Amino acid sequence: MVVAIAPSFLRYPAAMKTTIAPPMGMGLGSRLSFMMFLQYAIWGAWLPILYPFLLGYRGFTLTQTGLCLSAGAVGAIFGPFIAGQLADRMMSTERLLGISHLLGALLVFLMGMADTFGSFLALSAIYGFVYAPTIALTNSLAFHHMPDRDRDFGLVRLWGTVGWIVAGIIVGQYLLRAATPAEGTIEEIAAAQDAGRIFAFNLSALLGLLMGFFCFTLPHTPPSKKEGQKLAWAEAFSEIRLQPLLTLFLIAVPVSMIHQFYFVFTSDFVTDIQNAAGSQTANSFANGVNQVLGVGGGGLMTIGQMSEIVVLAMMPLLAKSFSRKTLLTVGLIAYAARMAIFAYAPSLMPVLLGVALHGLCFGCFIFVAFMVVDENTTKDVRASAQNLFNLVIVGIGIIVGSWFATGVVGAWAATDTGMDFAKLFSVPMWMAIACIVLMAVFYPGARSASSEDKALA
Repeated sequence: MVVAIAPSFLRYPAAMKTTIAPPMGMGLGSRLSFMMFLQYAIWGAWLPILYPFLLGYRGFTLTQTGLCLSAGAVGAIFGPFIAGQLADRMMSTERLLGISHLLGALLVFLMGMADTFGSFLALSAIYGFVYAPTIALTNSLAFHHMPDRDRDFGLVRLWGTVGWIVAGIIVGQYLLRAATPAEGTIEEIAAAQDAGRIFAFNLSALLGLLMGFFCFTLPHTPPSKKEGQKLAWAEAFSEIRLQPLLTLFLIAVPVSMIHQFYFVFTSDFVTDIQNAAGSQTANSFANGVNQVLGVGGGGLMTIGQMSEIVVLAMMPLLAKSFSRKTLLTVGLIAYAARMAIFAYAPSLMPVLLGVALHGLCFGCFIFVAFMVVDENTTKDVRASAQNLFNLVIVGIGIIVGSWFATGVVGAWAATDTGMDFAKLFSVPMWMAIACIVLMAVFYPGARSASSEDKALA
């Protein structure tokens, strides 16, 4: 048979479940989907525009901007030890989510008002402490109630992507309609758009209030009552020391750093391309893109989330058809290709393609990685395990990545006339290529048994 001679990473494992799970009810699916919509709309409103807002409008230095970007990741460092412990041992997940988002709404509003480096840095650190753990907690709550992880999670999680898109386009349209002067130089237009980006924080605060109250209506997800081991994060950490999680966690650090290059610099990068192309009256395509997606970078970047929807919608089929290693590798290849396009083809059409590759980057690596974490840890520590992976993706990776992208590579690529984006984006391109090699050599070829099978062993 062909399967017998195919490479192991292309074959589906023998441990695959053979029973068919019952369908997820419409009511449950709708509630979980709206939860994801709000969770990522809150973040997507302000994160893509943060770099030009701080550097261009607040007048922070490149180093100060990098520190502010890193401060928000501090919360993901403490998330596994506090939020994961609370959710796995002491408090229901939906209550913890509700309290966190109500606090986060106030903090993100104050972030938009903060006009000094010290105040923004402090607020960013506190906000990260409150918000970052909620990313993993929404995942663990969804996993807890889904009949079939492979079939159901992609279709629910894609609504988070829709939320990011909607928030980004609203901000982009606001900047186009209310913050872009009818006349002026490209520099004057960019300065006006930078000032208008404060709207993104106000929008995020309103969404956070809605999310906070909605969380109290989510399905009850009580903490585990397991006897003996009280520190859930310690038990989760002991499971992560095994393959394939060990390799996944190690590769996730440079991947998160690569991801940070995208979120730090892309908004400013594409804003220049949009404004330059849109100023050419004969360029009807560029003007059409600006009219639909708005300006300021955040709206155009939602093309990546649109492609992400396609990937996540296909995930039930992809997860059943390909090994985890294959999907993770595809994601890494997309990371390398996107950075290569940004570095060596910096015009509107190729950049649109590069942004669209975000769907494969996120869907095939970050999304699948969370699935791998869930299926390779036992049931009573999954919230903590998700938060530990969140520590790597949204904590360590962002802290190191923000410093590396701004303080090291950004400083190296900066010129008297602006940023040399070819030099800048070539660095994460080679990092992604190195990750592909590490994945091929060290990650196990076949997907391991699910956590349900593991728990029975």
